Amino acid sequence: MLTVALSKGRILKQTLPLLDKIGISLQDDPFTSRKLIFNTNRDDLQCVIIRATDVPTYVQFGAADLGIVGKDGLLEHGGEGLCELLDLQISKCRLMTAVRQEDSDLPRTQKRLRVATKYVKSAQKYYQSQGIQAEIIKLYGAMELAPLVGLADEIVDLVETGSTLKANNLVAKDLVVTSSCRLIANAASMRVHHSAISELSQALAAIVAEG
Repeated sequence: MLTVALSKGRILKQTLPLLDKIGISLQDDPFTSRKLIFNTNRDDLQCVIIRATDVPTYVQFGAADLGIVGKDGLLEHGGEGLCELLDLQISKCRLMTAVRQEDSDLPRTQKRLRVATKYVKSAQKYYQSQGIQAEIIKLYGAMELAPLVGLADEIVDLVETGSTLKANNLVAKDLVVTSSCRLIANAASMRVHHSAISELSQALAAIVAEG
């Protein structure tokens, strides 16, 4: 049996229609059920629904054969033991730096920046590529608050519409990386279940190609 790790929340809402188009449906409503493991209409496939940040880890260690997760989460994980099979072209967003509105036109000074983010690896890589010294402060939520109370000079966070930034007097500044959801597979599972994984991946690829 194949186990597929699905990301909770917004990604799940966009993933389920894709699966439905290739004939895979969950037997219980994941938005109302308290279950963590979901049977599907296929005897050879089940799904687990977990936090997006945990999907690469479950797949890496073989607790799931496949996973669907944003590229941002994949980059933060590092991709060890994983095969990236397909860009699903859903949940598109941008990982951006953002600052207070009143600071948006100010050049960065030579001082060491303090940057709040949960995307530590991606932020470190970005600022190093810009030759900017940055102290990365890891936060797990309410990123927009950090510049407003003086905890950080900038934040690095996902931006979809920018409405949350605007509501908190912040503005997106520099693009760190673009992100969309990817189908990933455990490296060992690719050998053991190659035929089944290839079939599922090709079916999804055909749906993505249709737009």
